[in-house]
Amino acid sequence: MIEARYLDVGGALGFVEIVTPDAHPAPDTLPTVLCIHTAGQSGVQYRHVARDLAARGYRVLVPDLPGHGRSEPAPDGPVTSLTAYGDWLCAVLDELAIERPYVVGCSIGGKLTLELSVRPDRPLAGAIAMEAEAGPGRVNVAGLRRELEDVAGPARAERTYLGTLASVGTSVPDAAARVIATMHKREDPEISSSDLIGWGGHDVRDRLHLVDAPIHLVAGLDDPWIRATDVEQVAVRINAAHPGLARYTGLTGVGHYPMEEIDDFAALVDTWIRELDETAGAEPDSEEIAS
Repeated sequence: MIEARYLDVGGALGFVEIVTPDAHPAPDTLPTVLCIHTAGQSGVQYRHVARDLAARGYRVLVPDLPGHGRSEPAPDGPVTSLTAYGDWLCAVLDELAIERPYVVGCSIGGKLTLELSVRPDRPLAGAIAMEAEAGPGRVNVAGLRRELEDVAGPARAERTYLGTLASVGTSVPDAAARVIATMHKREDPEISSSDLIGWGGHDVRDRLHLVDAPIHLVAGLDDPWIRATDVEQVAVRINAAHPGLARYTGLTGVGHYPMEEIDDFAALVDTWIRELDETAGAEPDSEEIAS
């Protein structure tokens, strides 16, 4: 079942899609997975994943950050702080009375996953942070070289389209890559640029010792915008403070958008969540999770 909700958060309406198994008698009892999209995009990036995760026995929350998708813009204008986005996500969870969710995010969504992971006053069940370093984002020369062709594009939408094609992994069929790129053309340039300012200034390196829920760091090995070794180092630093709490996976043939590039990504997330539960020394939160 898909429920669309508009929540009044910080003086503006924020859109959240809530996906649960069809005809489930008590969806509020299911383990909750919060999915966070990338810069300039919206929850539509999880359109397949949310449905498939729900079929596996999860309640899935897919918000559009302020100014993205179907959410109203923030009252003070485009947001340039990922910490502020983190506060907004916590307010959404409060509005829905959700405690200890699993969090899955990619790119700025991955950085937001890290942001939520270092807030011990808001404990998580577990986290999956994809394509995210702990330190500030920076220009990646390899990424710029792969996107040289989009400089000649006469329109921002074309540059987004070509830039997305340059950022997906080599394992993605051409037709699928073009669908991803076409969907990404919907972004608002002002919002995207503001998000990237937030990405460039966000730094949780001095707070990694506060991570207290199991976390999985993931990097597509074909991602031109991040260095997989830097993502791996996040796990190393967390484990230095809390041995065994973090793990790392590099995805061969995958670029910057694993949730859009990988067929049956929900099955992979389900496996990772089960591994997080094993790390925490606990069974999954609900017997409803399919075996």
